[in-house]
Amino acid sequence: MIAYDLACENDHIFEAWFKDSASFEDQKEKGLIVCPICGSSNIRKHPSSFAILKGSQRNSEGNKQTDIALEILKKVQDYVINNTEDVGIKFTETALKMHYGLMEPKNIRGIATEEQEKILKDEGIDFFKIPVPKKRAQGT
Repeated sequence: MIAYDLACENDHIFEAWFKDSASFEDQKEKGLIVCPICGSSNIRKHPSSFAILKGSQRNSEGNKQTDIALEILKKVQDYVINNTEDVGIKFTETALKMHYGLMEPKNIRGIATEEQEKILKDEGIDFFKIPVPKKRAQGT
């Protein structure tokens, strides 16, 4: 199984699980995926980390391990949310300014495209990605 964060044309973000990426594409083409908030079937993948569960991980021991991993992830998310400033789409710009001494260093979080991530890597700026649901990032 594979989980994707998806977004509709109204930017409602939600998670959906599929057998594989081909299943996602097939269901999307047929209009079978709808936003649970507004009902729109104009869906796209939302940038995020993803999870894959193999058959052997679906047993109860696998579920316990998954529950533990999710709890650890929640604690990491909470730490990041509580100890960083959300600079949103200005993540790359802010990181570059700090890297080149144009701005005081601080702990930040935000959003970057794949192209922006490549720029950061090329400039030698370390960062890491974790999924943070929009509601949790906003503290709601």
